[in-house]
Amino acid sequence: QVRLVESGGGSVQAGGSLRLSCAVYGYTYSGLRMAWFRQVIGKEREGIAAVDSDRGGSTLYADSVKGRFTISKDNAETTLYLQMNSLKPEDTAMYFCAADYTGGLRLETWSYKYWGQGTQVTVSS
Repeated sequence: QVRLVESGGGSVQAGGSLRLSCAVYGYTYSGLRMAWFRQVIGKEREGIAAVDSDRGGSTLYADSVKGRFTISKDNAETTLYLQMNSLKPEDTAMYFCAADYTGGLRLETWSYKYWGQGTQVTVSS
């Protein structure tokens, strides 16, 4: 059973940066594809960045974060990262990491089986 634990959230002023981490436990074999989602209370969970299980680590970004956020994972596939730069107040949300072994490069919530508990990011103007 894969378990995901996010960290690195916090409060920052607009224009600042944060780096989120997602530690992966219970990981049994290679080929884990992963993604970051975010959710504001009262709104649907939004997929913002995904990285595939291929060796090159193909990535996919939502338009809302493209050019500002970078998703990456370490070579051992034990930690997923999200580097967030040029943060805006509208980036304020609970951020979740997600993982699954099959399904390709996707940003839909239904395509991921494993989820973390989330870490809060607050951006003030």
